[in-house]
Formats: sequence, C-alpha cells, structure tokens
Amino acid sequence: MSPSSDAPFELFIGGRDVPGTRGERQTLLDPSTNEPLVQAAVGSNDDARAAMESAERAFRESNWAADDGARRAKALFRLAGLLESRLESFALLETRNMGKPLRESRGDLGYVVRTLEYFAGLADKVEGASIPVPGPRLDYTIREPLGVTVHIAPWNYPLLLAVRSIAPALAAGNAVVLKPASLTPLTAIAFARLAKEAGVPDGILNVVLGSGAEVGEALISDARCRSVTFTGSGEVGQRIAELAARRLVPLTLELGGKGPVVVFPDADLDRAAKGIGYGIFQNAGQMCWAASRLLVHESVRDPLLERVRAIAEQLRLGPGTADGIEMGPLVSREQVDRVLGYVEEARAEGAQVVSGGGRATDPSLALGNFVRPTILSGVPDSARAVQEEIFGPVLTAGTFADVEEALARANATSYGLLGTVWTRDLGNAHAFARRLECGMVVVNEAPITFPQSPFAGTKGSGVGFEQGRAAVHAYTREKNVLLNLGPAKRKG
Repeated sequence: MSPSSDAPFELFIGGRDVPGTRGERQTLLDPSTNEPLVQAAVGSNDDARAAMESAERAFRESNWAADDGARRAKALFRLAGLLESRLESFALLETRNMGKPLRESRGDLGYVVRTLEYFAGLADKVEGASIPVPGPRLDYTIREPLGVTVHIAPWNYPLLLAVRSIAPALAAGNAVVLKPASLTPLTAIAFARLAKEAGVPDGILNVVLGSGAEVGEALISDARCRSVTFTGSGEVGQRIAELAARRLVPLTLELGGKGPVVVFPDADLDRAAKGIGYGIFQNAGQMCWAASRLLVHESVRDPLLERVRAIAEQLRLGPGTADGIEMGPLVSREQVDRVLGYVEEARAEGAQVVSGGGRATDPSLALGNFVRPTILSGVPDSARAVQEEIFGPVLTAGTFADVEEALARANATSYGLLGTVWTRDLGNAHAFARRLECGMVVVNEAPITFPQSPFAGTKGSGVGFEQGRAAVHAYTREKNVLLNLGPAKRKG
C-alpha cells in the first residue's frame, strides 16, 4: 500500500476504514495554492465512543499486553521497516497536506522511523524492581499498561508528533486512540493502515478525525480513557487539564514555547547565524520550540544581524513539492492572518523591520499562504510579539550588556521549552544553561532532539515529558507486590 491524497480518507476504527456516523466530510486545501486537495471524513461524539469501545475491547481480548513484549517489539520493528520502505510517498503526502518542503518532510519521516525503532527496542524491557524490606519477605514492583490512551496531535509535525507519544504507549502494551489535527489528518490515517499491515491487532490503534471541541472532548471525557497526551496551545491544554482532572486522568501536555537564543560576544557568528536561521525559518517557524527570541551581546549585534538578514532574504519560497524550496507556506489563511497581525502590532509599538514583514511578493505565490521570513528589532519586551508564541517565520532581536541581563531577559516569558546558547566558553555555557528556565538547552547548535532524549518544558510550556526510556513508564502504572515468605505461626 502506498498512501495517496487521491485515496478516500475515512476514520480508522477496529482495524478498518469507516465513514463518520453523520456522513460529513471536509475539504482539505493545498496550503501552497488554497486549491482543494482531498476530502476527509469528519467524526462525531458517536465515532469517538466507537473508537474508545474498539480500543477497550482490543486491550482486553487481543493479548497485546499479555506477553513479555516480544510481540509488540516485532510489530513496531515491522512498522518502522514498512514506513521506511514507503518514506517518499508518506513524505509527499505530508508535504501536500501541511505545506513544508519535501526535504523537511523526509527528515520528519526519518525521525518517525527512528522513534518506532527506539521504542520497539524497549517493548520487552518494561521492567519492575525488587525492594529490600525487613523480615522473610519479598517486595517487588511490576509495570502494567494503563489501558486506553488518548493522543491529540497538532498540525505542524502531523505524523512525527503523533508517533512521538503513540510509540511508547504501544510499546508499553496500551491501546491507542489518536485524534489528529483537523487540518492535517492524512498521514495519520495512512499510518494506521500501515500498522495493521505490520501486525498491530485490530482496535489497538484507532484514528478519529473531527474537531477538538466535539471529538477531542468526547475522547477525554470517556470513562475508558486512562491517559491523555496533547501537543498544542496553552488555552486548549488548560481545557484538557480541566476535563482530565474530573476523573484524575494522568496527562502529558506540551504547550509551546518562546525560545530564547543567547549569543555571547565570543560566539562563532557565521555558525550562529546559520543555526538561528534554521531555528526560526525551518517549517516556516511553525514550531513549538522555534528559536524566536534573539538576544545578542551589544558588541556583536550588527554583524550577527546582518548575517541572519542575508540568510532570511536568500531563502527560496515556494510549494513544498517543488525542487530547491527552502521554506514553504503556512498551513492556512488563518495562520497567515495571525502571524501578520503580530508583525503589524509590533510595528505599531515601535519595532523596526530588518527583513520581510509581509506576504511573499512573487506573483506566482499570491494564491498560497506564503509569508516572507521576518526579522524585527527594537521590539519592547512587553510586546505580544516577544511574549506570545507567533508560530510563524518571525524573529525578534534584542541586545544585552552582560550575563545577568541576558539571563533576566531570556527568562522573562511565561514559557520554558527550549533555550539556545552560542559561546566558545564551555564554562559559561554550562553555568548559563543551569540558570535558564527551560526544559531543554542546546549549545552551539540549532534546535535538535533525538528519540532517546527527554523532550520537556517548564512553566507554561507544559506538564510531563516525552521521548527517552522513561516515556514508556509514563504509559504504565507501577504495582507493588509484597509476599511474606516465613512459616505460618503455630497456635498455642
């Protein structure tokens, strides 16, 4: 099977494609032209309940969680291999649906393959521990899967950020219900079909399309839901937390960031400029960990900003499927309006536009959702463009005079996901990284992560973490067993 945007895209429940119970369909648009791309099913409350029922039944009856994990490991390894063999077709589908350049989609799909391989390797290593206790007793723990886990994925990395949580949940023995973003559901459906081909039992991986307000809330509120994982906005994350709290359901929330990029005067400016450009213009800036707040030492501000400006103005914009494209469109017209709204507001507050600042000027791109790579300087720290997640190719640039000012300004937002530091002084790098209020810090590199590395934020960037060995534990409960091994006491 090769995924295609010409194929019908239905819900995937119980191992098969099914239309929504109401028969509704939505037309998805190509972000590069806003022309119709494909029609996809729209789910409802009833479909959400059907998916949860299917998952619960499969969890109880399929023996997916019953063995030592070898079966799960083999299925996930097969799934990784199948996806790798069809990587190009999946990448094309991702690009056509979301808009990013094909080279980025290929990279994303490669990361998905590696994620599946990593968690496949952990599926038979979900281990407990023995605990020393007094007397003739044996005390030990075992880890059991939670049951049915709900995963609500965003549109910016449609398959990557879905599989980031699905893979450890499946490796731990759970049954999964995924709700992809309404704008970008295509690779999720294709992936679920591929999982069936790989040997994942029917009902263990279900995909329900539909709105968060209806389908998402129905999934979280269902009595069979044992865990919720969500990546998206803080506002929606708070609503999900409220719903989950009513039944004390554990959750993992990744709620975005406003990443500081701190450049010290001893940094390699050429290398830093390339990393800064990648960190904000990759995926057209539609990233939770976008390196969107540049803080550069005042002594090197001008030469660094000139280097970054040159990178921004040389980027080739266009449809993600075209050769040589370095930045694609934003995902929707609404996202264009949101991003440019931040730019215009910053201008009104006194910001200077170093580069970009509006829609693409090439007439061939006029119908698409193209925004020029933008650099703003002189933006007040109190401005929304500095404090809020823009989710577009917009970099704000400010300066600092010393380490303490750099730290204070870097930490002066409600977010705390990823921070970036550029310096040749590794002592300074270690000391500064410890004081940054971020869940992750990279030094002398653009934002990067690996399946084996914890991905987490602090403050308003979320609760819990993903990736790494402990991510499997997040989809298990720990049970303690105590045995008294001594002889029974005689009466009398």
